[in-house]
Amino acid sequence: MLDPLARHRVTLEPLDDFVVIQPLEDSETATRPDRAMTRPAQCLTGIVVAVGPEREPDRAGDKVLYPREAGFEVRLVRSAHRVRVVKREELIARVHD
Repeated sequence: MLDPLARHRVTLEPLDDFVVIQPLEDSETATRPDRAMTRPAQCLTGIVVAVGPEREPDRAGDKVLYPREAGFEVRLVRSAHRVRVVKREELIARVHD
């Protein structure tokens, strides 16, 4: 089995209760948690690649679901890829597949 973090090495260290997520390509999912909503909320999946010191229960390598608008998109210049830095409370679920 391949190491899920092998191609996602990050040199970004989150602080407090933030986590760094490498979004998965084509991971957009339409969800409808409440039937009263007029349009579905957009969610993404990604791999946690770094956790802040306050987030010990979360581990790098976890696959998570989070809202499209959550956190901040950061482009790491040296590695030329984008990651999201989000607060732990914005994560919706851990994905087991």
